Amino acid sequence: MAAHSERSMPSAEYAENAIRVLKGLEPVKQRPGMYTRTDHPLHIVQEVIDNAADEALAGFGKRIGVTLHADDSVTVEDDGRGIPHGLHPEEQAPVLELVFTRLHAGGKFDKGRGGAYSFSGGLHGVGVSVTNALSRRLEVASHRDGHVARMAFAGGEVVEPMTRRPLQAGERRQGTTVRVWPDARYFDSPVLPWGELVHLLRSKAVLLPGVSVTLVNEKTGETQSWQYKGGLRDYLLQTLATEPLIPVFEGEGYAQAGHESFAEGEGAAWAVAFTEDGSLVRESYVNLIPTTAGGTHDSGLREGLYQAVRGFIELHALCPKGVRLLPEDVFARASYVLSARVLDPQFQGQTKERLTSRDAVRLVASFVRPALELWLHQHVEYGRRLAELAIRAAQSRQKAAQKVEKRKGSGVAVLPGKLTDCESRDLARNELFLVEGDSAGGSAKMGRDKTFQAVLPLRGKVLNAWEVERDRLFANNEIHDIAVAIGVDPHGPDDAVDLDGLRYGKICILSDADVDGAHIQVLLLTLFFRHFPRLIEAGRVFVAQPPLYRVDVPARGKKPAAKFYALDDGELAAILDKCAQDGVPRERCTISRFKGLGEMSAEQLWETTLNPDTRRLLPVSLGGSDWRTTQARLHQLMGKGEAAARRELMERYGDAVEVDV
Repeated sequence: MAAHSERSMPSAEYAENAIRVLKGLEPVKQRPGMYTRTDHPLHIVQEVIDNAADEALAGFGKRIGVTLHADDSVTVEDDGRGIPHGLHPEEQAPVLELVFTRLHAGGKFDKGRGGAYSFSGGLHGVGVSVTNALSRRLEVASHRDGHVARMAFAGGEVVEPMTRRPLQAGERRQGTTVRVWPDARYFDSPVLPWGELVHLLRSKAVLLPGVSVTLVNEKTGETQSWQYKGGLRDYLLQTLATEPLIPVFEGEGYAQAGHESFAEGEGAAWAVAFTEDGSLVRESYVNLIPTTAGGTHDSGLREGLYQAVRGFIELHALCPKGVRLLPEDVFARASYVLSARVLDPQFQGQTKERLTSRDAVRLVASFVRPALELWLHQHVEYGRRLAELAIRAAQSRQKAAQKVEKRKGSGVAVLPGKLTDCESRDLARNELFLVEGDSAGGSAKMGRDKTFQAVLPLRGKVLNAWEVERDRLFANNEIHDIAVAIGVDPHGPDDAVDLDGLRYGKICILSDADVDGAHIQVLLLTLFFRHFPRLIEAGRVFVAQPPLYRVDVPARGKKPAAKFYALDDGELAAILDKCAQDGVPRERCTISRFKGLGEMSAEQLWETTLNPDTRRLLPVSLGGSDWRTTQARLHQLMGKGEAAARRELMERYGDAVEVDV
């Protein structure tokens, strides 16, 4: 059992020659699922389409064409600048070859310093090289500077070196053409999902007003073209199944040069429609990349809508007594299309399905909120209709929560005085943070969202409860307070337990990011495994991850000054490497090491550890082990008579542990 993966035991054959170094595109071929979707080849084709869209986004292309050929290959063509033909000054290899054969090679790293792309979906520089690795064949032609250059690859390897010749009469002057034959061995199905492809291309046309997007299917003879000038509003209205309650709220906002928080051009465009019934439409994009799993930009839209509508309701005194409005009440019947521009987007995974950039919440909300506030005050009658819709959602939610409470019964234990409880009674939403120390508890109380987050500070290290009999547990005040606050009695793995009294959907261990904090984590995890195992089985126990470092980076180029947080030395090194790539040397970065949670302000603790949109929260589970295996391991680690076994463990694996001094 652990929030972190267990270190695997080395085998007897483990030696120097057991280490393999994968070169070139071999990592992609061996583990394609780490780089792309493997249910079908759409994502590797999308990488090529995204490159064409990035050219249009940068203002250098007006046409994107996609053709599905009879031999199952796909051609993507654009009229952008064309990939450069020359040799890379450092690698002394054709740039055309590097783009398609090297991981982490591309034109989208150099942002904010006069780079080729100010805003793009490309982030990791692995996109089309993954496409190449997972294709039987790939052909590319680049038109630029009065010449056309061609290359061909098979399985990621060059099979036809680059050739270059002058353009002939009638040939287009610029642009890139890529033809891909996906290798069926790497995918569950070799067939491209037609509906998803149509949706992807249509959305590119919507997000790139004036750009023509064409799809040709040679097998069926079908051709579809899209070119939108009405933008997000028309697209949303065409997609909705029911009429909106009020006119579509649309707008856009982008940071100007010299903005104190964001780089020039960062911002968002949006269209939001509120309906009383029917299915919802929710689509979001970052630099034209579809984020099907949402992310922090969606959270920013939700926050901006909530704050504006709540302010309108309070100004006009529309909320009935006893009704408390929450963000989900305003957002419950909202359909939207959101297109965000982020200079340096951080995604979850290479498939980029979810944006994780923390600043995107504040970025989008800072433009949406004032725009909607102005719109509501200019259209008061529409504002009242929207307020009624949100208030009805809040009343329905509160009634549902009251029904659950009545089933639980009225007998409630007296809650511990140290507990700072939350206002909500919604089990699915409520969270309890078990916080190390009174000082950190104070920051957590001030930084939390009091509507659904409760805080219980713990003094010192909790008792090692591994060998404590169940009827003696409550002799320890800290364990007594934890049990009463949670609302579940101690129990064993085979006991019949009533979890109806559970008061929080998430129980989160929050301790310092150091050795002492890790010790407290272990003691609390021991308590839950030994005496509250059903909470772990139900997925209710989590470990919060506060940062160990803060890095303040001065302004550089178009980028304003920024701050980053790192969980450990590895993340710190990655942040400093990234800054160095952006032209900010390590010595210009200010690095602060948090000695404990108590040193963090309430705002910092919220931003890094408590905010559901930006925090990292690890669920506690058994991992790949069964209950008995985990029990034996914990007995070895926590049992009083196991000193010899622990000494043997330390002697065998002590050299692999990094010492925190």
